[in-house]
Amino acid sequence: METKVLSKSIAYRPAGQFEETRFEKIHNVIFDDSKEGSLHVAMEIATLIREKADKGQTCVLGLATGSSPIRVYEELVRMHKDEGLSFKNVVTFNLDEYYPMERNNIQSYHYFMHQHLFDHVDIPAANVNIPDGTVSADDLQDYCKDYERQIEAAGGLDFQLLGIGRTGHIGFNEPGSHFNSATRDITLDHITRVDAAPAFKGLENVPRKAITMGIGTIRKAKRIVLMAWGQNKSEIVKETVEGEISSEVPATYLQEHSNTTFVLDKEAAQNLTRIDTPWLVGSCDWTPDLTHKAVVWLSLEKGKPVLQLTDKDYNDSGMSDLLSSEHSSYELNIKTFNRLQHTITGWPGGKPNADDTNRPERAEPAQKRVIIFSPHPDDDVISMGGTFDRLVSQGHEVHIVYQTSGNIAVADHEALKIAEVADAISHTSVFEQVIKDIKAKTEEDYDSEIVRKVKGTIRRSESYGATRYMGIPDSQVHFLDLPFYETGTIKKNPLGEKDIQIMNDIIEKIKPHQIYAAGDLADPHGTHRVCLEALFASLKELKGKPFMKDCWVWLYRGAWHEWEIHEIEMAVPMSPVQVLRKRKAIFYHQTQKDGVMFQGEDLREFWVRAEDRNKETALKYQSLGLASYAAMEAFVRYKY
Repeated sequence: METKVLSKSIAYRPAGQFEETRFEKIHNVIFDDSKEGSLHVAMEIATLIREKADKGQTCVLGLATGSSPIRVYEELVRMHKDEGLSFKNVVTFNLDEYYPMERNNIQSYHYFMHQHLFDHVDIPAANVNIPDGTVSADDLQDYCKDYERQIEAAGGLDFQLLGIGRTGHIGFNEPGSHFNSATRDITLDHITRVDAAPAFKGLENVPRKAITMGIGTIRKAKRIVLMAWGQNKSEIVKETVEGEISSEVPATYLQEHSNTTFVLDKEAAQNLTRIDTPWLVGSCDWTPDLTHKAVVWLSLEKGKPVLQLTDKDYNDSGMSDLLSSEHSSYELNIKTFNRLQHTITGWPGGKPNADDTNRPERAEPAQKRVIIFSPHPDDDVISMGGTFDRLVSQGHEVHIVYQTSGNIAVADHEALKIAEVADAISHTSVFEQVIKDIKAKTEEDYDSEIVRKVKGTIRRSESYGATRYMGIPDSQVHFLDLPFYETGTIKKNPLGEKDIQIMNDIIEKIKPHQIYAAGDLADPHGTHRVCLEALFASLKELKGKPFMKDCWVWLYRGAWHEWEIHEIEMAVPMSPVQVLRKRKAIFYHQTQKDGVMFQGEDLREFWVRAEDRNKETALKYQSLGLASYAAMEAFVRYKY
């Protein structure tokens, strides 16, 4: 994928002269990852600040909150400290704030902005404007009108930074917002509140209202940059960039703004037509991987097994050039069918004494040392419990490595229950303190260190229950408690050298032939993504070690998504008995089974979600013309 750089020729284009493809209605640039994209956005903001300062002018910035702009603010702070970037000529207006909301609440956007930017740069306090979540209901309408007047008095927004919600909201302009709407209070959409629930430790704690700049306010900005990171944003990005303008997707109003750019990472851009199905856009460079993807897509699109696709199917779907290069649909169909069939194996650790030419894994060594990295103390069985079972039953030395304690996912009432039972059996000052801390805790408080320890211990005990059930000795179960996670809050520390060294140590100790890890790309700031980055950093440092030449890395997906069929390089079938064994292993994680804290919008329990996903993968293989199985777990090989 081509990576583009924001430049004046791109960013400040004349209205109506841009068309990436006939499908796209908003200018967008795609970067390899959110870090690279964020650096370029920060660079554009810094350049604007300096240009304005050189002219003796004020630079008026509209700023956003949430996870999307965090790295932009980190880079601006770095530029201030290392390169002398001054914010003395900057006036800021934030997009929104929850209502009601106290400024010192750790979930307030006032707190967020000072934590990530304002407390670390030289911007005058009088130049900072953030909607006030403490304004009385009687005064709210007048307050919002005054916020508009302040923006106008400052000369209007020179630059507006945006994220995008899964409802298509920008700011908190939810579906139904009018294109000329001004700053106002608004009732939050259920999906927006669900997405905010982890930060508030439960949906019931998320405010139902907010104050937001209006669509009309945002559209008056001279320059707009919207950032979207991760797979979770891919559907709404496609709908916004390629769909019709509609109040049901408020971000589509940006199609009519003459100077807007969407800055995306590869995951957020993956559903755009030119990325997902480029053969519908124009001629393609038909690499083997793109050919495979296209034929699988065509089979699913037509509802036909791969071997039944015809020349007409290819020609009618924009693939005539592919067909002509292969001479017949028969050749294309056979190649694709064979490649799919070769991904299926009941021997995830390799089949001993077998020809492994067309198998996903090597036959030798027959008994492998295996590490299964699990970001939280349940991802191992949720995401690959069937494969886990196969590896153990086929005689491999399997080590389970839990990268974080998972303590914040234990609800207070679960920890209180355990503490009260323990205290009743043997009254101690330790559990007396735990009970006291939990009962005294408010919505704004963090867990005390002793409460975090109890919650982490609960999750360890549940993990041992599951691994023992799967036949793993305790000596092969490892808890890393990576430091980046151990903050006691939803917000984690950046990945550090100590985290990577801990990863290095466990890999060097075990010297694995196989590593399995969570390849979850949904949230660029989520625990799964950080744990994956820790593994990649470790692999980079260790790749020169002799034992690493024999180590293959397989990535599984988390509880929320599965690999696309064309991406899968190893598919492990599961019998009905193995499906039940996987379910029972998941059940050992009892605190995560009922009323789990971070459920998301999917109300199914984790075990149901995992089973449905595995069954769906098997059904897709079957619909493509492959054998029928009860369920399948999928993996992609990472080559480092």
